[in-house]
Amino acid sequence: MSETQDKAIAAAPSAETGAGSADTAGTVDAGQPAVKPVIAAKAAKRANASVIGMLIALLLCVVAFLPIVLMNPAPKSNGYRPNIDVAASAANAKDVAGFTPVAPNTGETFSPNYARWTSGTGDGVPTWEVGYVTPKQAFIGLIQTRKANPTWIFQQTGNAPVTGTRSAGGHDWELHDTAKGNRSMVLNYRGTTIILNGSAGLDEFSTLAADVVKAMDAAPAASPDANTLPGDTGSQPASPKP
Repeated sequence: MSETQDKAIAAAPSAETGAGSADTAGTVDAGQPAVKPVIAAKAAKRANASVIGMLIALLLCVVAFLPIVLMNPAPKSNGYRPNIDVAASAANAKDVAGFTPVAPNTGETFSPNYARWTSGTGDGVPTWEVGYVTPKQAFIGLIQTRKANPTWIFQQTGNAPVTGTRSAGGHDWELHDTAKGNRSMVLNYRGTTIILNGSAGLDEFSTLAADVVKAMDAAPAASPDANTLPGDTGSQPASPKP
């Protein structure tokens, strides 16, 4: 055996030993748990201080705005009734109107949400107006004037055609109906023209119309305005039922 072969054989165990050591080291490293980063105490303290500061600021904002919210509660949608005195408003408007504005006594059934006199500067027709919320939570507006004309009536009824009559309070009211659910009832009575319009059902229209006629019968009749053409609106007594 030559000297070169002897050196190669002697070196072989050393290489195997090195490989085995490397395998052992790899096995040991694989069995070690993963190293977790450690935050310094000062850094952790600063992070906690920032979170606590944000929570304190949020709490102060809530405390600051809470009294404002409590002092301004949300409006009630059910059961709220504005304090509208229709009779008092009608009495105040009597002198400027030239007639006694109608103030029907609807009891607790129809709730008024406005009552006003308008000068009619835009169309030349001054009006007494009252808005009512019906028992079924619909709306009916009342308009009364002594200067009605066909064009104005057509506008107030939403350009709706005459579809018939409706008996209420002992009189036949002219009925205007639209395909959109709104309707109007018109009556020329005791010197003024009354228009009821809104989205309520005909039963509620008839109830309010009867109260209107009753109130008008109890008040002095108005002298018709010179510009009002007779026969513009229906004012005939209700036709007797067979």
